[in-house]
Amino acid sequence: MSNTTSLLIELGTEELPVKALPGLAQALFDGVVDALGKRGIAVEHGGAKPLHTPRRLAVLLPSVAVEQPEQASEVLGPYLNIALDADGQPTRALQGFAAKAGVEWTALERTSDAKGERFVHRAVKPGVATRELLPEIVREAVAAMPIPKPMRWGDHDHAFARPLHWLVLLLGNDVVEGELFGIRADRMSRGHRFMHDKPVWIGRPEDYVDALRGAKVLVDPDERRARIVAEVEAAAEQAGGSARIEPGNLAEVNCLVEWPRAVACSFEAGFLAVPPEALVATMEANQKFFPVLGDGGRLSEHFIGVANIAPKDDSEIRKGYERVIRPRFADAQFFFVEDMKQGLASMNDGLKTVTYQAKLGTVADKVARVAALAEAIAPQVGVDPALARRAALLSKADLQSRMVGEFPELQGIAGRYYAMQDPALDDLSHEDRNALANALDEAWQPRYSADDIALSPLGKVLAIAERLDTLAGGFAAGLKPTGNKDPFALRRNALGLARTVIESGFDLDLNRLLADASIRCNSKVLSADLPSASELERSVEVLESLDISSKELMSALESILGEQFDEKFTIGVVNCVTDQVPHLKDFILDRLRGYYADKGVPVQHFNAVAELRPASLYDFDRRIDAIGTFAQLPEAEALAAANKRINNILKKAGDGIPATIDPSLLKEPAEAALAEAVEAVYAETGHALAHGDYVDALAHLARLRPQVDAFFDSVMVNADDIALRNNRLALLRRLSERLGSVAAIEHLSG
Repeated sequence: MSNTTSLLIELGTEELPVKALPGLAQALFDGVVDALGKRGIAVEHGGAKPLHTPRRLAVLLPSVAVEQPEQASEVLGPYLNIALDADGQPTRALQGFAAKAGVEWTALERTSDAKGERFVHRAVKPGVATRELLPEIVREAVAAMPIPKPMRWGDHDHAFARPLHWLVLLLGNDVVEGELFGIRADRMSRGHRFMHDKPVWIGRPEDYVDALRGAKVLVDPDERRARIVAEVEAAAEQAGGSARIEPGNLAEVNCLVEWPRAVACSFEAGFLAVPPEALVATMEANQKFFPVLGDGGRLSEHFIGVANIAPKDDSEIRKGYERVIRPRFADAQFFFVEDMKQGLASMNDGLKTVTYQAKLGTVADKVARVAALAEAIAPQVGVDPALARRAALLSKADLQSRMVGEFPELQGIAGRYYAMQDPALDDLSHEDRNALANALDEAWQPRYSADDIALSPLGKVLAIAERLDTLAGGFAAGLKPTGNKDPFALRRNALGLARTVIESGFDLDLNRLLADASIRCNSKVLSADLPSASELERSVEVLESLDISSKELMSALESILGEQFDEKFTIGVVNCVTDQVPHLKDFILDRLRGYYADKGVPVQHFNAVAELRPASLYDFDRRIDAIGTFAQLPEAEALAAANKRINNILKKAGDGIPATIDPSLLKEPAEAALAEAVEAVYAETGHALAHGDYVDALAHLARLRPQVDAFFDSVMVNADDIALRNNRLALLRRLSERLGSVAAIEHLSG
């Protein structure tokens, strides 16, 4: 790229919002590059990236064209039959067009299109110098930035993330004249607020990073981050441990300092009796410190603070850091001791006075529902149902603790510590007590999108039961998410449920689990205004589609509802359950769509399995794996296309297709061969399908391709003879049923 120079834009501000800072810097960088490109100004930014500190946003581009290329324009005018009269003289239309273009009509050129010949004005203008366009480019890029909470200052209407105090705008060695928010552009930046509080001369853009480094400002966020890590690790090593550097905490610290300096600190070892998660939460979330871990990864009494200054003696800074953290630690210690005196049972009693949701009752009501679900799920996965029930009944007790009241992020974690020491659980064996305590923590997993699922079988049972009740309760109370609104986090709970079931390998019947949870929630939600008994009939079809007979559901209702079990009330619950369960299942499958997309599963594979709506999510996952293997086979595309064709034929044929094939009507060799192959594959795949060996089943089905191809090449399905036609349709239906036994493979076609 010839005739280029470097470009520097720096916006100097008051301290910018920490969490928004990287995004603001990226938006400014992208906005400037896009605005240059939109104007045809060539840019080669190579490894250029957004630069920022708490007090500045900067764009440094090493190579920018000094002017636009020539700007060619072409404006189409009137067609000749409109532009010229019978004597070939210009009409008013042509004269007006020429006047607007600023030329005589005789200077206009002609062009042709599908409608005929017309006049056209072509012109070439020299490109505008980049320096003339830069002020507008900066204003445009700044206006497009996503400012979370714009701030106004002074006696004007300017609004930005923080007040602007200086503006650097250099193109090559020269200052570009311009202004932003009333601040005129200059070449004078500013150094560190405390260590170099004076203007910093920027001779040319290439000098920018080094000039600020000399003024005690590391404007490159990567360089600043690397120094933080190096200093924190060195300080932790001197303290005899290793630093816990959590990425989110590191990112925030990096946006708080311009010249980082690690300061080694400590606290009283007695505080280590408090759950370490509470201490870590205080250090990281509240104070942005880095904990130091000792032997075995256990929390030590040391931590590292990062100052935005490098004094000769950091003892006063150390004292300040230690002083600010001590009251929070003392509070945590007090809360923990008092909670231990109270005990989990007492905390649980307090849940009876806490409303979970107006229609769904108290948190205690929710806990009771979760406990019943956990008790029902446990024996299906080899977990003691009595232990599952007991754990579930304590799963939200710590919400009434002082510790969780002060540190909400410790829900479940606090419960684990209390359960390990609560005398009320002394009747449990050491193994069961550990399992119960860990499950109270694991029941909340996954806590966020990248989090692991619960580790222990008991924890998995609680996690599944908790999410089943949350989902069923949300739908029963009319809280299904709309748009961006999801106050009960039903989307996250649906994905957490699906992940826990699939990644645990639990072959559970989702339809029945959802029905059970829905019965319990709807029996709480329903009022006295219930439907008549005649409405029971409309539920039967839905029940059958869920593979749940009305007799089974009524039996479940009777055991769940107890004294509430009467015909009118029960019918109301049945109707709600049969309405909600299919929608709940669809909601969960929608979450799985994104889950599998993140794993690289093609949408066609997902749709092929989703169409069959398997009752088990684990079974769904096995089918996804199998269809991925099948799709790699050379026969897959042809069989998918054939099944698509078969389905279209059967759909057009409608009802009346015989249930069985009549061997005597197999007249053509190709149809006889296909019928024989179909029966053979039924025999070969029966055991594999029954035991979920879908890869083996699909491998056998792939061998049908020669017979299927031969059939469609030589056999007329819609024969004039009705008996022959119906027999061939019966053969195709039997073939299609087996081809679609693992997934609707026609989705793999085209």
